[in-house]
Order: sequence, then structure tokens, then C-alpha cells
Amino acid sequence: MLPSYFLLSLLAAFSSAFATPSLMGMKRLTSGNSIAVDNENQFLISPSGTFSSGFYRVGNNSYCFSIWFTNSFDKTVVWMANRDKPVNGEKSRLTLNFDSNLVLTDADDTVIWSTDTTSDGEIELRLLETGNLVVMNQSQHFIWQSFDFPTDTLLPTQRFLKTSTLISMRSRGTYLSGFYYFKFNDDNILNLIFNGPSLSSIYWPYTLVLAFVNGRNPYNSSRIAILDETGSFESSDGFQFNATDDGVGPKRRLTMDYDGVLRLYSLDESTGNWKITWLPGGRIDACMVHGLCGDYGICEYNPFPTCTCPPGFSRNDPSDWTKGCKPPFNFTCDSNYNSSSSKEFDFIPLPNTDYFGYDWGYAPGVPIEICKNICLTNCECAGFGYAMDGSAQCYPKTALRNGYRKPDTAVQMFMKVPESLGRSWLELKSSSELNCSDSELFLNTHVYGERGDRFRYMGLLIGLVVTVGASELIFIGFGWWFIFRKRVNEELVNMGYIVLAMGFKRFSYYEMKRATKNFKQEIGKGGFGTVYKGELEDGRIVAVKRLEGVLQGDAEFWAEVSIIGKINHKNLVKLWGFCADKHHKMLVYEYVENGSLDKHLFSNDSNEELSLGLEQRYEIAVGTAKGLSYLHEECLEWVLHCDIKPQNILLDEDLEAKVADFGMSKLFREINESGFSKVRGTRGYLAPEWMMNLKIDAKADVYSYGIVVLELISGKNASIFRWLGSEEEEECTDLVKWIMKRIEKGEVKKVVDPRLKVENEEQNKKMEILLKVAVECVREDRNSRPAMSQIVELLTSYEQSNFHGDIE
Repeated sequence: MLPSYFLLSLLAAFSSAFATPSLMGMKRLTSGNSIAVDNENQFLISPSGTFSSGFYRVGNNSYCFSIWFTNSFDKTVVWMANRDKPVNGEKSRLTLNFDSNLVLTDADDTVIWSTDTTSDGEIELRLLETGNLVVMNQSQHFIWQSFDFPTDTLLPTQRFLKTSTLISMRSRGTYLSGFYYFKFNDDNILNLIFNGPSLSSIYWPYTLVLAFVNGRNPYNSSRIAILDETGSFESSDGFQFNATDDGVGPKRRLTMDYDGVLRLYSLDESTGNWKITWLPGGRIDACMVHGLCGDYGICEYNPFPTCTCPPGFSRNDPSDWTKGCKPPFNFTCDSNYNSSSSKEFDFIPLPNTDYFGYDWGYAPGVPIEICKNICLTNCECAGFGYAMDGSAQCYPKTALRNGYRKPDTAVQMFMKVPESLGRSWLELKSSSELNCSDSELFLNTHVYGERGDRFRYMGLLIGLVVTVGASELIFIGFGWWFIFRKRVNEELVNMGYIVLAMGFKRFSYYEMKRATKNFKQEIGKGGFGTVYKGELEDGRIVAVKRLEGVLQGDAEFWAEVSIIGKINHKNLVKLWGFCADKHHKMLVYEYVENGSLDKHLFSNDSNEELSLGLEQRYEIAVGTAKGLSYLHEECLEWVLHCDIKPQNILLDEDLEAKVADFGMSKLFREINESGFSKVRGTRGYLAPEWMMNLKIDAKADVYSYGIVVLELISGKNASIFRWLGSEEEEECTDLVKWIMKRIEKGEVKKVVDPRLKVENEEQNKKMEILLKVAVECVREDRNSRPAMSQIVELLTSYEQSNFHGDIE
């Protein structure tokens, strides 16, 4: 879709159109002076400009005094004074007192942080070229230095001592102290440690191997390590490594990341991006990080690390996986537990799955039945792992934490459950897919017990009861008429179980007619059906989507809808319920006040309330990106949308974006003769791979999102775009090509919607970033398109980005 010379021209246009001003900042802060949070020109800069130090925004109106790499694309923070106690965005300040105490105060003059130092004579605060923030006297003696108090990052030449600890961020974009530590332990060995609210454990290096086998030496008392300027790291315990790009030159940082993995990064100063140049070896990867998925949680790769719960389990906290999963039963151990009570339990198998640690016994070379009995006869046993590679090794466990699942894992986990539940789960399939089609066009996921199969198999026990009852009635003469009725009842009982498990309501067709006043007020129409406004009995206003072309039976439809109902994010439209009444299939959504984006963006109405300014359009781009990022990478069921367009982006009363119609590809499946899904989506928004019968993945949604951003910038509708052009230009019906040609000719200003007011530096920066994001998203080569999470990071860090200048 995009010729390479267009992209090259665009890069050149960016270089010429967006000039970068010279760096500003102070070289030092002297006694009695302050840096104010509400003065963006007050910050320190190192002698050559590599580092900057000042107030760094960590929330809507909250700041931390920080040090960051000036020229990294995302202004990467390497140190924070008050990461766990942000200050207000007004009237807060950092003051260097005359007694050398460096003090950070909030808006009400409360002391949030200080160096607690004192000294006589003249002093000053400087940021050195190494990234070290220092309070020094006239003799250049350091009274205090940030290098002695690292947060999550170690810089070259910064000594790492026995008192030093790198503590991860809480999560991506959340700078609060997290649960992963890098430090020396009491045996003088450098470790990676999960230090959660309820437990603490070392997960690297492998603790069941002696330090000497890991190449470590505990017989030292110095406990010191250092990363030098060539990318070489050496520690007193014998641990050492080198960057893959070793040598003097690249700017580097060693960071304890929020996912529990320690990484060495090198800065590519031509792009401002970071590349990983070292990772811990041995048994360390994201799924081996303890605490990542919490109690009972299972980590697996699809293709990125993701957490799931075992069959029938539910998340303790939908927003925090570290809190793990909750079982649908309670085990109680008392003196009455004996061989008789042990018969009340069974096991469900979790193939290629193991839970690291918490082994209370080990039995090599025993049959699986003996291993099972060992666990059954001990009340404290929560399950057992069994090696399926022929070695017959048995690992009974007292706790199920730090679970991971990999295809090459020889261990199969057997989880202890009540016998009644165990029988209904023994045949549970271990994977299913949520995809844009029914053949090759999908984003692979393997999620235990969280999809339609879970509910079908969970209903087996209920189905068994119904079957027995039906058989008895058949025996006394009700005949084939009752067989038909029994099947209907069985299906309804199964559906009722789904409703209880999912927590959203099943509506009857009569209830839908009454709520919508016989489907009177139509508020939208699309490829999947018509949407009506309604009001439920409890007063809630809803949007009822009456689906057309759904071929599934009621049970299958309900099982598929249950997947959509579990997805919850503030930038996604919430599903409240559904109707599956014979051929009537409906979804009941929250009602979003301001309708779809297209009604605002493409409206010719002069009403100012309908118009969208640049600030609003930027936030719509951010909200949409966050919603898609959640669908692609974060939610329990990874989802491809397959039809991103303004009609499927709704705006609430605050004009915050909410993505609608996600998961529809699960309900509508049409396969053509070649075995591929028929093209889904809307003209003007389809990625090139749809037309070439290639596998469809998340990058197809990224392309469509890029088109929407181009529409936000230009105000033009991609699906009906037509440009007559001048005499020397041919007619153009492709919005992407038209915009690229304008940029190629240096006519960037013609791309921008004339209704937008781009009047100051901040607005210029936002427009530039929107343009950059759009261009990156609509690349013809999908491998060159960014992931939605990367887009979110770029859009939300615009204030610290390296873009400046005016649109010409």
C-alpha cells in the first residue's frame, strides 16, 4: 500500500519540518534556591546534555523529582527521589537549603523527601555527566549523591554495594516500587528476588543448584559490583557478563524491569530507542519470574507471556494478576482427615505445566498411582507434578504458586480438587482460539478453562443428572416427545450455569422488546446488526445490538458470548448481558452517551458541542490505543478486533473513547473455498494482508488504527475519500496515498483538518506525534508496524518526547 519512497520522503519531511531547538536547563543549583514543579524551564542538565534532572510527570497532576536520559525517545527515567510519594503539580519544589540539606516539599509545604545532610560553607547541586546527582562543597567533595540510592537502574561507573537494591516499577507506566529486587543476599550472592505482599522467594540464579555450579563464590565479604563504560559487569561473587555491543560509546543502563527480568540496555542515539544487549542466562525468562501470576496462576507464551487460571478458578483481582486465582472450593485440614476422607478428592491434569517450588516430598521412579496416593493421604498436599518423560519422578506440593506452561515441559501437574468437580473436568481441552476466522487467521492463545469449552464441560455433571432423570421418565413411557424436551432443558440448565459463573444477565426476547419499546429507537446499524436504545427495569439505559446472521445454537452462542463478557477495560464498551432465544440473538451493552466517533468527526453540523478539538482528538487516539493494547496483550482472552473504524469507537459523556464490537469475529465465521476467512472489516481500513490471503494477526488492527488516526488528523473519511486534485495530479481515492503525497511535497499543513487550531508548541508536538504514529501504523510491511502497547507508550509520553517545531 505504501511505496518505500513515500516513507523515505516522509522521514525527510519530518527532519525538515520539525526543527529541534537547543537544550535548555541549569548547570547547577546554589544554596537557598529552588526548582519549581510548575516552571518547565527549571531543570538541571549534565555538562554534555546526556542527562536531565527535574520534575517528571507520573500522573495527571503528580510528579516525582527524577533523572532521565535527555535524548532517549521516551525520556527514560533512571532515578527518582520520591517514587512512592508523588507531589502536586502546583507549588511543589525542590530546595537546596543553606545547611546543604536538599528538601522536596509538596504544595502545602509538607516535606516529602530530603537528603538529611548538613555542611558548612558554600554548596551546590549538580548533575554530572555520569547521571549522578550530587550535593558538593567548594572542595568538590560529595556531601550526598544519588548513586548511593538507586531505584530500579544501575548506570555505568555506579558502584553496586551490599546496601544497594534495584527495585522494579509496579507495572509498565506505574513508577511506584514493585515486587522484584536485585541485590546481594546474606550469602554474598547477587539474586533476583520476588518480594510480594505474602511471600518472598529467589528465582535467579536457580536455588536448587549450588552457588559454585552457577559460577558464584559466596566466600567474599566485600559485596560490590560495577558496570563499566564498555558494557562489562563484574561482581565480587564471580558473576560477570558483557554487553553484546561491548566497547566504549553507547549509553547504557542495567534495569530491574517491572516484569521481574533484569536487562542491560544500550541507547541507539540515532532513533532514541533502546535495544537489549544482555539478559540473565540459565533458568530465567518471564514465566520463571516468581509471583508474576500469583497463587494458582499459570504463565505461558502466546507468543508473549500471559497469565491464566486453572479450570473453574477465577481471578482475585481483575486488574492485578499478582494476586492470583481463587479456587471454587475450600480445603480444610483437621484431625478428622484420614484415608476415608481422602477418597472425596480427585485430580485434574494440566499438561506441560509445573508449579515451581513448594515440594514437600520427592519420590523418584514411582508409578503415577502411588504418587497420587501420596498426595491424597496428606491433607496439606495441593497437587503433584509427575514427569512424563519416562523418569516417573513425583513431586507432591503444599502450595501451587509460580505456575508455568511450556510445550517442552516434561512435567504434568495434577491439581487436587473435590471429587465431584474432578470428574467433570477430566476431559477438559487445554486450548482454544479466539480469531478473525475459523482457519489460519488467528492470534494463537491457549487459555485453561476460561472459554466456551470450560462451560460445556462444567455442565457435564448437570447434564448427567438431567440424562438420568430423563431415562427414568422414558422408561415409564413418555417416549420421544420427552427426549426432545429433555435436551432443551439440559441446554437451558447449562446456560444458567454460565450466567451464574459470568455474572452478567440472560434476557428473554420479551424483556428486550419491552426495554426497547418493540425496537423503536434505532441508534446505529452495521455489518453485524442493528443497535437500539433501551431501558432496563432497573433504570439502566442500554444499547441492544440485534445480531443478524448468527448460525450457532443457543448453547454455543452463550459460551462464545461469555468470552466477551469477561473482558473489562475503561476504554472498551462493557457487555451487560445477552439474549439467546431461538433465532433471536442480541447483546446488551452499556449505553455510551455521545455515540460513535464518526458522527462527531465527519459531521457538517456547526454545533460547537459536536466539534472535536486537537486535545480531544489526541485523547481519543490514546484511549482507543489503550483499549486495543488491552485486547491484544493484556486481557485474559487475547482478541483481534478485525473492524477498527470510527463507527466502532464510541465517546462517553467526557468524550473518552470506548472501543465497541470487539469479539464479533468469534460469533461470525465465514470461510471461503480456499479455507481462509472472508475479508472482514470496512473499505478504507483494511490492512494489505487481508487482500493477499495472508495470516491475520494483531498488526491488521494496528493498520486500521493508523487509518483512524489519519482521519483524526485530516478530518476526512477514509471509506469514502476522493480527491480530484489539480490538473497535474490524478484522481486519488486512497487517504493514505494522498496524505503521503502531501507530505512528500512538503505540504504537511494541507493534511491537517482546517477546523483544528494548532497555535502553540504543545499542540504542535501533539500533532507531530499523531502523524508519526499514523505513518508507522499504516506501513505495508506489517512487521514494521509497532505493537499497540508501543503506541500507547509513545502517545502517553508526548510531553517528554523529542519532537519540537512548527508544522509548515
